[in-house]
Amino acid sequence: MLKFKKIDSYIFKSFFTQFLATFLICILILLLQFLWKHIAELVGKGVGFSVLAEFFFYATLTLVPMALPLAILLASLMTFGNLGENFELTAMKAAGVSLFRIMRPLIFFISFVCVGAFFFSNEVLPVTQHRLWTLIFSLRQKSPEFDIPAGEFYSGINGINIYVREKEKHLLKDLMIYDFSNGFENATVMVSDSGRVQFTEDNKYLLLSLYSGESFENLKGQKISSSPSSIPYRRETFKTKEILLDFDTKFNRFDESLLSDQHVSKNFGQLTHSIDSVSKIANIRRIEQSKEVTQRHYLGREYIAGSKFNDSLKLSKTKLNSDSLFLSLSQEAMVRVSRSALDRAKTMKDLIEYNKMMLNEPAGYVLRHEIERHRRFTLSFACLIFFFIGAPLGAIIRKGGLGMPVVISVIMFIFYYIIDNTGYKMARESIWPSFEGMWLSSAVLLPIGIFITYKAVVDATLLNPDQYIKILTVIKQRINKIFNK
Repeated sequence: MLKFKKIDSYIFKSFFTQFLATFLICILILLLQFLWKHIAELVGKGVGFSVLAEFFFYATLTLVPMALPLAILLASLMTFGNLGENFELTAMKAAGVSLFRIMRPLIFFISFVCVGAFFFSNEVLPVTQHRLWTLIFSLRQKSPEFDIPAGEFYSGINGINIYVREKEKHLLKDLMIYDFSNGFENATVMVSDSGRVQFTEDNKYLLLSLYSGESFENLKGQKISSSPSSIPYRRETFKTKEILLDFDTKFNRFDESLLSDQHVSKNFGQLTHSIDSVSKIANIRRIEQSKEVTQRHYLGREYIAGSKFNDSLKLSKTKLNSDSLFLSLSQEAMVRVSRSALDRAKTMKDLIEYNKMMLNEPAGYVLRHEIERHRRFTLSFACLIFFFIGAPLGAIIRKGGLGMPVVISVIMFIFYYIIDNTGYKMARESIWPSFEGMWLSSAVLLPIGIFITYKAVVDATLLNPDQYIKILTVIKQRINKIFNK
């Protein structure tokens, strides 16, 4: 029976503290990158703190699949690097404790993490992604916060630019308003000495009150003369003028039901059900299209079972020689037949392209769901692979802290990200099957992890520079011998 001994407790505590710290750091770095990517949806919208907190909470949960493998790799490198640097790993091996025995408590812990990562990506992540993208779409539709600056144009209202020379409390002085809502050629320009801005009670409209000004409006749509230089316009002088503009300042949430059929919002069971259902529909549509082409457009004749045309297919090619039949026609008939054949070919081409477009939609739907279904497993497997890369590599390099482990972790993770993103794009563009594309990174990193683990178990000097200098010296001597001969 397996017992949890003091050495297991010591190894586990050393790893867990490193893992917790690196995981929080990775989440923070990725969250800053995600925030920079979606900064346009947040800045200047005037949303409340609760909406921002909800956005950061969902974004944090969404970034767990990317931060977890990186944290495991960095924590395992730092833990075993510290053990090797302090000669604790050497003392354990001298006492007869193998590397696998030292790694045993962490192997059990990482196994639980992999199982938990699968359930997280299958149960929590779809709900989180669904609500996050609903919130992002809602923020994109939110009107920007209304604040007219002094000395520059404000373009927060669609089709309207407002310029204010100076502001005095709630009074705007020396206003210029350019209204392009009816097109650039039918622009309206308004100038006033002062004005006020206020919202209606329902906060859906903006009431702009102007005092002592003029307005100029182009009326090109009401042109009454044939001369191109004759364009009517309207000039108006006013003491008081009120303009009502659409400007909804409320935060209206996007309808969540519109994203319920997306692949990011489904768990493994729902993805499988959608794939099976849409695949059956696509197969039925493919069979119907092939029957239609065969029965209605095969050689331009009706294809009916048991007809004489069906029997004529059995005739030899000499009796159905199209060249001889065409040459036997008159010149006028040849032209007529050629045009008819060309029209039939164009019709057939359009039909095939239409059928292809009708089949591409369900095929793309199935492909996206298959990619997302494989993604449910790749996260867990990546965590396991990164542990068996980081722990043996840390035992080999014997360097702890945040120096060498961070450099190696970043290089390995960039290598993993490039391969994983390449496989994903190959699968998304249907160049590779979805299985091959999504498991490409695991297939590349698994042999690396096995090789590094084997080298660490047999105490190989994998990263010893003296060893590589000796190898290069031997190669140089042999090359010199060849050139001397």
